[in-house]
Amino acid sequence: MSEGTGLDKLGIATGKHLNIALTTSSDPLNAIQEFQNVNGIDAESLKIALPFLDLHGVKRLTLNLSIFETVRERLLQRITELATVNDPESTQKLESLLDSSFPAIKNKDIRPIVMAIMKHLPKVKEEYLKHLLEDKELYNEAATEVKRQIWENNQALFGDEVQPLLAQYLKEKEWSLYRHDSPGLTYFSPTPKQRRQKETLTQLLEMIGSNVKLYDMVLQFLRTLFLRTRNPHYCTLRVELLMAIHDLELNSICSKDPCHKFTWCVDACIREKAVNTWRSRELHGFLDSVNKGQEFVLGDLSMVLADPYAMNIILQSLMKMLQNCVNTDTLPRDNTDLQLLCRMTALGLNAWEMIDKSNFREPKLEPAFFTKFLAYMVTLMTEDQVRFFATKIPGEVPVPPPLPPDMYATWISQYPLASMVAMYYCLQCARMKDKLAVTMILPTLIHCESNRAYSDTFLHCLSSYLIHMKDDFQHDDFCTAVLDDFFMPAVSREHVLRHLLRLLMYVHHRLPRQRLDAVMEEITQDKD
Repeated sequence: MSEGTGLDKLGIATGKHLNIALTTSSDPLNAIQEFQNVNGIDAESLKIALPFLDLHGVKRLTLNLSIFETVRERLLQRITELATVNDPESTQKLESLLDSSFPAIKNKDIRPIVMAIMKHLPKVKEEYLKHLLEDKELYNEAATEVKRQIWENNQALFGDEVQPLLAQYLKEKEWSLYRHDSPGLTYFSPTPKQRRQKETLTQLLEMIGSNVKLYDMVLQFLRTLFLRTRNPHYCTLRVELLMAIHDLELNSICSKDPCHKFTWCVDACIREKAVNTWRSRELHGFLDSVNKGQEFVLGDLSMVLADPYAMNIILQSLMKMLQNCVNTDTLPRDNTDLQLLCRMTALGLNAWEMIDKSNFREPKLEPAFFTKFLAYMVTLMTEDQVRFFATKIPGEVPVPPPLPPDMYATWISQYPLASMVAMYYCLQCARMKDKLAVTMILPTLIHCESNRAYSDTFLHCLSSYLIHMKDDFQHDDFCTAVLDDFFMPAVSREHVLRHLLRLLMYVHHRLPRQRLDAVMEEITQDKD
């Protein structure tokens, strides 16, 4: 065992004591013998065996280390047994053992015992935690259970530990958006359960454990980073973290999060791939139950709804509701489920402003949004349906849809909710491979409020659907709408270029050669 590591504080003689004995004694051999007698293992059965071991050339150091390792393993086993009992008497024994052994924590042979005791104690003394914090080697070797107690009172240190995981989480999300090895919707394909099994989330859960204070710190980090970057992936992590904790049945945390039941309901909608009438009633009840004086909860609820996975399923359900208006010949203003979906979408879109300004009020939906804008969208969908059936008639030439009115342009340029509805209408047209509708509506999206049509999640979905329309890229009007009027005006942005290149990788063989050369030349010039 190494010297100068606290053994002397426990009354255990070290090499220094032997050095003093040798330098002050007139008979060194006698001093060594006396040192061995005093500090050797005091066991009669062992003393009898020593001469026999000496005959076989077994060194005392080898013997002592072997015995020490055996005793240490038994002690570690006993510590685990005491921790399993989990009663005040066992805890007191562990605390007493820690007080006796902690002075020797610098000794690497004894350190595992000290670390094991602290790992199993619900509360380690502050002086011991401080000692670990001041020694990097000891801190790194401490169990996560012990580090949690250190992090509780050191938010900056906890932030430093969490930051690499958050960065890795963002990289994984970006990779799923930008990956080009599949033409499908790779970002939205995994189920909520599959997403919660990612290694980064598992490590974050391990760091938090059942500690409510650390969970609150992580939520604070996510809110701060969301405000700083506007990156919706932080909203996704907020949801996935809570639902992963729900899966682990850590009720001590779930019961403290006011968003738990609401988040679970939204998660259920994502699993079921729809917001049905029953779920709508539940969600409506949650939103209406926010009591006066607790409006701050709306900030967290808005982050849950700003999660791209939640926003995607809500808007898909909204489009189904509009289609239902077409099929049943009803007005959008008369559909209460549609009104709730619009309300939730608006709340999610307003998350950043709400948290940034601490103005915890739901954004108001203007009646004209339902009576004019959504009514116009229903008209578009009706015309699409009529055109679809018209193509089934032999000899019938489909009539291209007319250009949208100024009212439409005003709404999508000024109102986030209108922008999202227009964008998801475009996705629906692309999914249905409606070339004429896509050609008409896609170029208008460059006017969407805050350039929402150039968000990663929308471009990912759009390019995935357009890949399956590859045969339509043989037509000049379609190429003009998709490439010249939509992608190329924003190709200077790196993320837009990534999505465009993914699209071109799958459809380039369908593009006219002259068109492809022109696009690649413009991309190259822009990068230069």
